[in-house]
Amino acid sequence: MSRPLIGVTASARRGRVMGWFNRLALWRAGARVRRLTAESAVSVAELDGLVIGGGDDIDAGLYGLATHDPAATDPTVRIDPARDRLELRLLQAAEERRLPVLGICRGAQMVNVQRGGSLHGDIYEAYPGTRRRRTVLPVKDVTLAPDSRLRRILGRVGCRVNALHHQSVDRPGRGVVPVARDGDAIVQAVEVPNHPFLIGVQWHPEFLVFDRAQQRLFRTLVEAAMARRQERALDAAA
Repeated sequence: MSRPLIGVTASARRGRVMGWFNRLALWRAGARVRRLTAESAVSVAELDGLVIGGGDDIDAGLYGLATHDPAATDPTVRIDPARDRLELRLLQAAEERRLPVLGICRGAQMVNVQRGGSLHGDIYEAYPGTRRRRTVLPVKDVTLAPDSRLRRILGRVGCRVNALHHQSVDRPGRGVVPVARDGDAIVQAVEVPNHPFLIGVQWHPEFLVFDRAQQRLFRTLVEAAMARRQERALDAAA
């Protein structure tokens, strides 16, 4: 059977470098990749799995903070409402089809928002004293929950990751469980235990090219996508 097809969401006009790193990680893991933007024709029926990629902030109005979230009016913060709508639709369709999903950075946040959860609009206000770090280099230590799927995948009790975000998960949405936190207690990963594969990480594993544990996250996603593809083929043949 040919490689499973993984859709990766992105901004229509930004994030090309991030997109290429995601493509490389998924190709190395055994998948074909399709870039999904608000301007592209998207057919979820063709996909075997989904990555909600990183990038612009999520519109604060989607999680109820539009009236007092400073990020909503900060001119340095970019939002992409068309992309927000696309990803909400894709996550709903993926849930209905039981497709495996990996959320990366804003993708982890969108998984939570789509399930009715909320975000901290700015971690530096929500967690006073947290260090301002914005780098693709692994500079932040994260502790993984003992009974989490993510810990089993990575094979570690903790890991060192990069930091490119200023929003983070606040109130967990329906079925969403925080499974990793950093030293400031900021949520760094979530998962949905009753879903075959629905994990969101606040960091960017695609940039940690030489970290085998982080690349195993992509490989596990691709394995889940292949398994889901085989299930659908059996259902169609029945």
